[in-house]
Amino acid sequence: MATVISNERLTDGVYHLRVEGNYGGTMGQFYMLRAWGAYPLLSRPLSIHQVNDNGVEFLYHVVGEGTKILAELEPGAALELEGPFGNGFPAVEGKVALIGGGIGIAPLYYSAQELPQSDIYLGFSREPFRVEAFRPLAAELTVNVGGLVLDSVDFTSYDHIFVCGPQPMLKAAQQKSIAAEAAGKRPNVYLSLENRMACGIGACLVCSVSCRDGQRKACADGPVFLAEEVVFHD
Repeated sequence: MATVISNERLTDGVYHLRVEGNYGGTMGQFYMLRAWGAYPLLSRPLSIHQVNDNGVEFLYHVVGEGTKILAELEPGAALELEGPFGNGFPAVEGKVALIGGGIGIAPLYYSAQELPQSDIYLGFSREPFRVEAFRPLAAELTVNVGGLVLDSVDFTSYDHIFVCGPQPMLKAAQQKSIAAEAAGKRPNVYLSLENRMACGIGACLVCSVSCRDGQRKACADGPVFLAEEVVFHD
């Protein structure tokens, strides 16, 4: 069992959870969290926002019963953590862009710490959050509120691009990657998928992802995939 250090509300429905314990992980991996008994049935997958000497941190959005329970946790409360799971973002060299949309910024904070001096692009539909935490980690920080953050990114300027956000944003990033290749330089674009998960280890097939080589599992094969591997269905 882990212990809650803090559970701060950042804006409407968005919380920053700090958990004490000997927890690690790499950028882009996730944990399965649970702070209840039999209901809800499933634990909740949350990507690693930060790892430090005291434990691990998560950024999450309240969207259902499980995350609603998490939002009610107070300092000192106990919860179960399983993980870390999944294949995250790779360690890369060269010029890097980190692009997050909404709660999709969650795994990119740890990435920004591991890849200092990356260019960071954060997009929000409404009130932004955690922007000031990203600022000292960025070579250049671009924040877009109410628009399309991908419009600010020249894909031909980077060797590697990490993207996390809603599916339309990921699909648009895939298209910009293809356009960059046509313009003469295609970066390695990595997409972090936010599929619903149940077991976290690839046994239940709930998080199936359509890829060009067949069906794969977001929890075990991902959640990070090369953009060119993924097949998006409208």
